[in-house]
Amino acid sequence: MNSKLKNRDRRRLISAAAASVVVNAFNPSWAQSAWPSKTLRLIVPYPPGGGTDLVARMLAQKLSQTLGQQVVVDNKPGASTIIGTELTAKAAPDGYTFGLVTDSHAINPTFFPKLPYDSTKDFSFISQLVNVPLMMVANPSLNIKSLREFIAFAKAQPKTINYASIGNGTPHQLAMELLRVGANIELTHISYKGVAPALADVLAGHVQVMFTGTSSAAPYIKDGRLVPLAISSAKRQQSFPNIPAVSEVLPDYEFVTWYGVVGPAGLPREISQRLSKEIAAVMALPDVKEKLTGMGVEAAPSTPDDFSSFMRRQTSSFSRMVQLTGVKPD
Repeated sequence: MNSKLKNRDRRRLISAAAASVVVNAFNPSWAQSAWPSKTLRLIVPYPPGGGTDLVARMLAQKLSQTLGQQVVVDNKPGASTIIGTELTAKAAPDGYTFGLVTDSHAINPTFFPKLPYDSTKDFSFISQLVNVPLMMVANPSLNIKSLREFIAFAKAQPKTINYASIGNGTPHQLAMELLRVGANIELTHISYKGVAPALADVLAGHVQVMFTGTSSAAPYIKDGRLVPLAISSAKRQQSFPNIPAVSEVLPDYEFVTWYGVVGPAGLPREISQRLSKEIAAVMALPDVKEKLTGMGVEAAPSTPDDFSSFMRRQTSSFSRMVQLTGVKPD
């Protein structure tokens, strides 16, 4: 009899333990304790070679060290970042696929009413990364040395200046369109599929000007192949003190882009919070801060909640900007 009771008690203990394992297997804190246990994927919706790619690869390298698992950058450019961003939205929320987003993520809901994802509901917001002013650069053959000269030339010869961007509705186009409206000038827009091909045509003189990230422009400014006309931030940047802000000519002008990291909706909060803290730690590293400063980029990590609130404000702001400039899809 005692033997039967002992066997019965043993079976109950085994059943209880098994039930505990099943419950904990679906508990985010249980899953998070083992995370990460394999390679992570960071989807970048831009081609290699631009400022977004440079920052993403620097982040991936550092996170690979701090997380103890390799973080692989996967470039998926095209369609104003929609292709790569859709892949992030539709990935499994298991903590192994993330996406880099920029202010295009806040622009696209206004510009493209039928996106294949909801820019808010289909994502877990993890952290903002950096603030990035854009640099307005010109080919030397234009023989223009300042923004004032550029505006005077554009007014004297309407629509004779072509400007490059990485697509309709992208920050690179909106920055120039905001300038166009503020200066009351007429320009011709030429769209490209990425920063690298757009810059290549500006360098070759096929297109005269463009707004691009400071990190992309800096090497060509240094060797004299591009002429810097202005920077889009409200004030001059510490990294480029001799380059005036657009606001010195157009007082109300300010346009600063940003990068951030998101995951698919449903990502366990413990993973979002840990990755946010890891990103903040990476951005505070002296060598990272030095590289970002050299690129003219400002570190701006944030909590998941703060990044989510920031996104809502940005979406509203860009909606007003699209209406002001009258920019439309192709």
